[in-house]
Amino acid sequence: MNFGVSGEMIFLFLLVLILFGPKKMPEIGRQVARLLNEFRRASNEFRSQIESEVNSLDVSGKTGSGRQQVLPSLQAPLGSLANRIFNPPSPEKLEAVEEANAEAAAVKAAAAESVAENSAAKTGLAENCAIEAELAPSNAAANSVALSIPRAVAPKVAPDA
Repeated sequence: MNFGVSGEMIFLFLLVLILFGPKKMPEIGRQVARLLNEFRRASNEFRSQIESEVNSLDVSGKTGSGRQQVLPSLQAPLGSLANRIFNPPSPEKLEAVEEANAEAAAVKAAAAESVAENSAAKTGLAENCAIEAELAPSNAAANSVALSIPRAVAPKVAPDA
């Protein structure tokens, strides 16, 4: 009768005996036996749970229509298409989004118009300054008046989010 003792097992036994000594061997043996029993118990529980699930599916498949229905998960990931399909936004939210989009478009249009007006004003101001510089007398008072002409400043526009 072979009790599962092989050359590898004998080698491991001698290695453990040399490393830990004869006094620690019984304690190490008990710990190994506990770990093996725990592992065997967990694997048996797992196997029985899987078998019971398979058996319950087989029983429900025989009594039902024969075809299993796949149900969606309880919670779809946020922002996913499935989440939008199964949990559509309320009409109030849709209106709020549409109003926000319309307001953003109006702000962009106003900003573009303001930039166009400012660039036209700057072009006109530069032409006026050039004409005044040609016509202005060469004294210091006239130069200070020409330099004190207010310039149009472009409004600060928030960057697109």
